[in-house]
Amino acid sequence: MENAETILVIILASFLALFLILAIVATVKIIQIVDHLKRISEKAEAIADKAEDAASFFSKAAGPAMIGNLLANIADIVSKKSKKKR
Repeated sequence: MENAETILVIILASFLALFLILAIVATVKIIQIVDHLKRISEKAEAIADKAEDAASFFSKAAGPAMIGNLLANIADIVSKKSKKKR
């Protein structure tokens, strides 16, 4: 029975070593994937911040542009009415 126990211990130790190595490799790969996802989320956040800044700029610029457009429309209407009166 001593031989059977020795063989069983060797087999179990081999499987334990194999699973330990696989767990270490899987942990390293998971850490790499998480690091990559972190970099992607940081880039996405930076892009979102830039888009927010651009939207803020255009919303601030839209007010004066709308006033200028309104004045141009009023000038067109007045000039059309004055041409019709002539």
